[in-house]
Amino acid sequence: MHIHILGICGTFMGGLAALAREAGHRVTGCDANVYPPMSDQLRALGIDLIEGFGPDQLTLKPDVFVIGNVVSRGNALMEAILDAGLPYTSGPQWLAQEVLQGRHVLAVAGTHGKTTTTSMLAWILEHAGLQPGFLVGGVPMNFGVSARLGAGKSFVIEADEYDTAFFDKRSKFVHYRPRTAVLNNLEYDHADIFPSLEAIETQFHHLVRTVPASGRLVVNAREDALQRVLAKGCWSEVQRFGTRKEEPGCLRARGEPHAFDVLRGGLKIARVEWSLLGEHNQLNALAALAAAEHVGVAPELAAEALGRFENVRRRLELRGEAGGVKVYDDFAHHPTALRTTVNGLRRRVGLDRILAVFEPRSNTMKLGTMKAQLPWALEEADLSFCHSGGLGWNAAEALAPMGEQAIVCDDIDALVKAVVKTARPGDHILCMSNGSFGGIHDKLLQALEKKKA
Repeated sequence: MHIHILGICGTFMGGLAALAREAGHRVTGCDANVYPPMSDQLRALGIDLIEGFGPDQLTLKPDVFVIGNVVSRGNALMEAILDAGLPYTSGPQWLAQEVLQGRHVLAVAGTHGKTTTTSMLAWILEHAGLQPGFLVGGVPMNFGVSARLGAGKSFVIEADEYDTAFFDKRSKFVHYRPRTAVLNNLEYDHADIFPSLEAIETQFHHLVRTVPASGRLVVNAREDALQRVLAKGCWSEVQRFGTRKEEPGCLRARGEPHAFDVLRGGLKIARVEWSLLGEHNQLNALAALAAAEHVGVAPELAAEALGRFENVRRRLELRGEAGGVKVYDDFAHHPTALRTTVNGLRRRVGLDRILAVFEPRSNTMKLGTMKAQLPWALEEADLSFCHSGGLGWNAAEALAPMGEQAIVCDDIDALVKAVVKTARPGDHILCMSNGSFGGIHDKLLQALEKKKA
């Protein structure tokens, strides 16, 4: 089969392309913005990429067009497909029919930590010899790729609540029909498609409805929103995790995030010692361990696997050092994720200065829905630098409570100059964006080298 993917460089669609290629299909694709790491991964697989959405791509004559959710009505290629009456489907629907059918699907949902927890879970199953398939919205460093079919029965997938396509406004995850579903956390996000947190809770309950009675829901016990989701109706076994004190049957952690015991009730069932920091990763580990247990992986073996977990690209990833200044890259974009990421680096570097450099790039942040939370999100950084280009709201006004600790620039080059002017040996520059951020990491390193010289 020849499939042509519209919006192929998104993390989900790029992973789908890799799976289709591995399955023996001919895969081509197009996108408006092609950037690493996904573009590098796709080209390495021999997948032809086309820049833009020109209607001349109809001449490729694929068996089916697979449509990413970045494509909307008015897109030139999509309009041509509709006018010609050619076959098309969504990415999640194609995946459900061609890859997930007949497999034990383990789906990881939540506002934060999906990519990391999915990667942890896939690695645990791999370490246990289960040879899982997986599709992750990033590149787990233990595997070096974001997706593979796998030879085993299990398939681990990052389950996003964002809508499926312009013609299917259900959340992506309702297509996956998991037997094991992780509900990691739930906050308001995606303000461009959801009017309220309650609307997202409804979508999460749609996911709960698809889990069979023999399945398992792994649920963060700290999240009130998730308890409301379960209160709407639950037909599966529930394994809760994350309680701060002993509760029968619940999983919790005792100890520091980098070295802790895993307890079920009052009984110790495993110990995790690893390189990751932050309470959020401790909770992610509990979720992954509980999900892996549902497919037969003992907690002790899962903990051993986590000790060898290497994290995901763009998760506090050190991109380089110049002039005694370290530059990191992270995918954080929601205020809670910004705060968690800064806190994770703070735990690592102690009293060293952190210069947080971020762009409000997600649709939710561009709308300004959560701009008031930014000072809270960045309070552990010593200085914060915001790229305000393309925003419909006043970033300087939103960051005013931070006083001189916040600097706003509407141009990437100006932002680089401001950061480099302030940076001094021993500093840590933390760049946070869910896009390429205009190649700011390399620009910073080059400018820091010049400053040193």
